[in-house]
Amino acid sequence: MNSSSAKLLVCVGDKVVCIKIDGRANFTSSVDFQTLVHSLRERGYARFVVELSDCSLMDSTFLGVLAGIGLNLAKAQNANHDAGMVLLNPKPRITELLENLGIIHLFKIEHCAEPAKESFDPLQTGEKSRLAISRTCLEAHQTLMAVNPENIPKFKDVTKFLAEDLKRMEMAQADKPTSGG
Repeated sequence: MNSSSAKLLVCVGDKVVCIKIDGRANFTSSVDFQTLVHSLRERGYARFVVELSDCSLMDSTFLGVLAGIGLNLAKAQNANHDAGMVLLNPKPRITELLENLGIIHLFKIEHCAEPAKESFDPLQTGEKSRLAISRTCLEAHQTLMAVNPENIPKFKDVTKFLAEDLKRMEMAQADKPTSGG
């Protein structure tokens, strides 16, 4: 099974950001995706198009990160009608996952015959710490449960495990002696 994470490509326009996801959007790529969107939001961008014609699948962590961003953009949309997120050309399986998790209402779904042809730049990604990945996984699954209470039975055990694992990692990190001095 190929568990490599998706390649993220970005095209920043005057008012709209287009992010192309190529491959499997998983827990590793969710950290990069979340960081990218947060940094662009800090720079004033509020409208995002996520081009999914080459995205084969999304795992629950990526879907939870996507839901959290969609939720924040939906809140921003009340104040700014240009805010929001469009999912462009999602495969039927991804649309089904969005529906089953009860998060599809957070996005505008659009289909077009031709994928986006803008000039995309590959997102430069760095090494992600296990702590950052675990924190993102926990927050993503908590978001899925908060958005739709029907997700609680699906994710309560995984969130419990992630919370305990994250606590252990944070304690181990706190116990490490700091270098220098």
